Amino acid sequence: MIIVFARAPVAGAAKTRLIPRLGAWRAARLHLRLTRHALATARAARCGPVELQLSQRHSLFRGARVQRGADLGSRMQRAFAKARRPAILIGADCPELTAADLRRAMRWLRGGYDAVLAPAEDGGYALVALRRPIPELFQGVEWGSERVYAQTVKKLAAYRWRALRTVRDVDRPQDLERLRSLRFASASGRSARRSADSRGRWGESGRLSTRALSAPRR
Repeated sequence: MIIVFARAPVAGAAKTRLIPRLGAWRAARLHLRLTRHALATARAARCGPVELQLSQRHSLFRGARVQRGADLGSRMQRAFAKARRPAILIGADCPELTAADLRRAMRWLRGGYDAVLAPAEDGGYALVALRRPIPELFQGVEWGSERVYAQTVKKLAAYRWRALRTVRDVDRPQDLERLRSLRFASASGRSARRSADSRGRWGESGRLSTRALSAPRR
């Protein structure tokens, strides 16, 4: 199966590093599009069931599960513990990941590798795939730092694992130009049309109106 991890598209709480450039509402709307793009990529990979896990409940994704755990590591560890195995977990921040990347990761797991990582340019990783849960992989890691990938690789020393190509996240203002090179806007539109028959599974309304985004609580 494939698990998509994402923040809920709440204005003021999603893509916060982009808010100075885009404003809270546009940043949340971009995150909504990135999340839908990640779901479309996961479905296109055809590696089994696709499950969305959000940071909190949201009306646009009524079928999503809510992440549980004190930090990112514990939330991912819990997701793998409950997943059908083997499983792939991706974030919604990396539109460079393709269905082919996900299929390759699953092939390696089914071929006997214990883990697969997709290193990110910023020192983290955009994909982690496990043949079975490895709890220690998510413990003692400096989440959000440029050392995440290196620390994770050290924990994999006793396992058979492989790395996919290095990819780039969309987290900072300078990353926005990459969306243009990926033709993200048009690709997102095609994915949205193709997934119209799957909206019931995800509880999506299909609307991109900013009125559908949650306003920050005061």
